[in-house]
Amino acid sequence: MKTNKWFLYSGVIWALLFAGMSFYWAMGGMFGVKSLGGAIYEQALNPEPSFIAIVWITGFIKLFGAVLLIILLIKWENSRIQKILYFITKFSGIFLFLYGLFNFITIAFSSIGVLNLELDRYSIFWRLVFWEPYWMIGGIFYFYSIKKLKVNR
Repeated sequence: MKTNKWFLYSGVIWALLFAGMSFYWAMGGMFGVKSLGGAIYEQALNPEPSFIAIVWITGFIKLFGAVLLIILLIKWENSRIQKILYFITKFSGIFLFLYGLFNFITIAFSSIGVLNLELDRYSIFWRLVFWEPYWMIGGIFYFYSIKKLKVNR
C-alpha cells in the first residue's frame, strides 16, 4: 500500500482537532457551539446526560479516524488487511466529503428560504464557511492518504 504522507498526516491532525473539539464540548466547553446552531446548540445550553454521552462518543469516533490513518503507516504483509484498510479509508473519505457537501447544499438552500432548518444567520454563516467545508477537507485528506493499493502476492 502506497501512502501520500502529506494527506495522511494532515488527516491525522484534522481528526485530532475534530476529536478535541468534541471532548472540549463534552466537558462543558461552550466556545464555538453557537456556530453549530439549531437543536445542537439548544441541547448544549442545558445538556441531558445522554447528549453529553453522544458528544463523548463522537469524540472517540473521530479519534478512531486518526488511528485508522496512523495504522496505514504500518507495512502490512497480509494483502487482505491492506485491501480492507484501503477500502475503509477510501469509503471514509467519500463519506466525509459527501456528508459535508450535502449539509452545505441543504444549509445553502435554507439560507435562501428554500428549506426551513431553523438556523439563525450566525450559525448559517459558520456552517457554510467553516463546518461543512471542514468535513469536506477531511474527506479529501482521507481519500488521498492512500495513493494506490499495491498487493504483494
